[in-house]
Amino acid sequence: MSHLSSRPDLLARVHRIAGQVAAVEKALSSDASCATVLHRVAAVRGAVNGLLDEIIAEHLNDHVALPGLSDEERAVGADELLAVIRRYAK
Repeated sequence: MSHLSSRPDLLARVHRIAGQVAAVEKALSSDASCATVLHRVAAVRGAVNGLLDEIIAEHLNDHVALPGLSDEERAVGADELLAVIRRYAK
């Protein structure tokens, strides 16, 4: 998926997620309340889900629904997407 490397908005999301994970680590290290840690972890989960949604949509558009793809290319793209969805659903 090298086309994703040209997406600075995705990299910006990853950097924000890294900051959120660091905030979880800091909260745990500083003996923050359970509620604080839970809120920070929930924020990380939401941010990762948003990133995943964006990348899934990109993959779907570029590797499954793009006009001009061969049947084989579509099948490979669909299989890749299905593998990710199954892994995520576990």
